[in-house]
Order: sequence, then C-alpha cells, then structure tokens
Amino acid sequence: MLHLSTLRFRYASGRAIRNVCMAVGLIFSAPAWAEPITVVALGDSLMAGYGLAPEAGLVPQLQAWLTEQGRDVVVVNAGVSGDTTAGGLSRLDWSLTPETDALIVELGGNDMLRGLSPEEARANLEAILKGGQARGLPMLLVGMKAPGNFGADYKARFDAIYPDLAAQYGAVLLPSFFAPLTEMADPAAAHAMMQADGIHPNAEGVKKIVAGLGPKVLELLGRVKSFSP
Repeated sequence: MLHLSTLRFRYASGRAIRNVCMAVGLIFSAPAWAEPITVVALGDSLMAGYGLAPEAGLVPQLQAWLTEQGRDVVVVNAGVSGDTTAGGLSRLDWSLTPETDALIVELGGNDMLRGLSPEEARANLEAILKGGQARGLPMLLVGMKAPGNFGADYKARFDAIYPDLAAQYGAVLLPSFFAPLTEMADPAAAHAMMQADGIHPNAEGVKKIVAGLGPKVLELLGRVKSFSP
C-alpha cells in the first residue's frame, strides 16, 4: 500500500517535470523573428550624418523614431560621405552581413552634384538592387530630384531612375529625400533647417526628414519575413 506522503512526492515530482517540459517547449517554439530586425542603411553623407553630432544624424534619429513606434530594430549606418552610386556598389557585399534582414539605399546625390551620367547612376543602383534581391532582402529606395542646372533633359533622365527601379525590383519607394523640406510652405523655415553649405540638413532638418522617411521604413519592415537561425 502506498502512503499518502509517497503519493504527494510522486505528484510533486510529476508536476515539476511537466513544468520543465513546458518551459523547454516554450523556449524552442519561440519564433525566430523575436530577434531584432537588422536594417542596413547604405548611403552617402546624408546617411552618414555629415556635420552633425553623432546622436543627431539620420540613422540615430531614425533608430529613436522606430523605438518610439515600438519596433525592435537595429539600423546599421552604412553611409560614407562623398560616396557615389559606384562607391556604394563597391562596398555592397561586405555591408550586407548574414544578419541583414532589409536594405535601405540612399545614393545618387553625389552623382548628380558632379553631373555624372544618369545612365551610369542607374546602372550602379540597379546592380545594388540586384544584389539585395539575390539575398532575398526587402528594400527601400530613397529617391533624389535633380535641379535644373544641367538642363531639363538631364533632370528628366535622372529623376526617372528611382521610380523606374523601385517598380522593376519591387522596392518600397521614397520619391524624394528632401521632400519634407522642399514642400514646406515657408521657404525661410526650410532654409533654416539646412547647414551652412546648403546641401546637408541640420539636426532639425533631419528630424523632419525622418518623420517623412519613418512610415516608409515601417512599410519596409512589414515585408521582412520570419527566418530560421
């Protein structure tokens, strides 16, 4: 005959084993997407944060904005000041580490400022998008608008690069990096959000640009699939 104390011991032991098994099951059934999403932001000085304090650059401000949205994301700053589309393409392979889940491409401004061929910029950006596509990465392409300095034909050819490639490669498109500033009703207020060089936004300008960029990044994150380690 079993004593009551023996039954209690067996019941307690069985319950402990069951609890351990449940805990182990929860650990191994946890979805892989519980890990932070890693987004590589490939770009030039606008991405690198030229002329700004480290915490005021585009990537840190975007990171903070995404955190405020409750998103568990790590944005990797792969911006290099002065980089052209050719420069971005040359460092694509080592920028896209195995941890990369999504790619932001912000390049072309320096090609435009130097009057380089729009066809050359298009070819380089296409090669970058092909590289991201080959890795199965959802992508966000940040567009640029050329001024009229090089003529209407140059502007038309350059401006068409971004919507064309975004459609071709299924990338999320932000039509114009500077739209949040250029579309302000008060030109003086927009000018006050630029650094002295008239090319790079200051900290307040970046904040306004991030407010326009952020929703597009959320759309990008929505395309990131869960993955197995």
